[in-house]
Amino acid sequence: MERKLSRQEASDAVGGDGWRYILGTLQTSVPVGSMARGTGVAADAVAVCGDDADRHLRVDVRPGRVLLALQSTAHAAVTTRDVDLACRISAALGAAGFVTDPEVGAGAPRSVQLLEIAIDALDIAAIRPFWKAVLGYTDEAGADGPVDALVDPVGQGPAVWFQQMDRPRPQRNRIHLDISVPHDEAPWRIEAALAAGGRLKSAGHAPSFWVLADAEGNEACVTTWQGRDG
Repeated sequence: MERKLSRQEASDAVGGDGWRYILGTLQTSVPVGSMARGTGVAADAVAVCGDDADRHLRVDVRPGRVLLALQSTAHAAVTTRDVDLACRISAALGAAGFVTDPEVGAGAPRSVQLLEIAIDALDIAAIRPFWKAVLGYTDEAGADGPVDALVDPVGQGPAVWFQQMDRPRPQRNRIHLDISVPHDEAPWRIEAALAAGGRLKSAGHAPSFWVLADAEGNEACVTTWQGRDG
């Protein structure tokens, strides 16, 4: 019977097969040499998933690699079915000579990741409809409340979520980026950002997130799934 998994369960279940758990999804990257080979990889992944493809699988085909993501659209979460599909996809692609690889570590083009935009607000319910309309976004499955996040219905743009302010802060940015990366990618990403002139503003909530800033104080958070369960 299909059931939702905790972050720890999902991460532990697929790490050995070259997938990473990020923001309620399982993600991997398959290096390919051409768009033609990439479309073949995509077709193989869809074939493995069968009737579950429409409900669980998302595919992004590029000339150099294919990005695969698994999530139960019914639950907006990773389930036991997603883990089963990830393992089966890795086995099938491996037999065909391809590797599922999150590309973690220094020197890799970039690890799998998901981007979110966070907007600080005093009255989230008052501004949420504007952002929903202007972006053409919609509610995430099972999350349609007046302060819930918004998502791109075709899966191209980053999710937008709202952070409650308790008082006006005119000297602080009201919009920042959250870059969600594999838990074992975060140290590399932070090191690179600091080497590029950034500074670490806070590690008080690590490994859930680190707050970084550029030389002028514009903020971004590097986030992982760790530290969020329990």
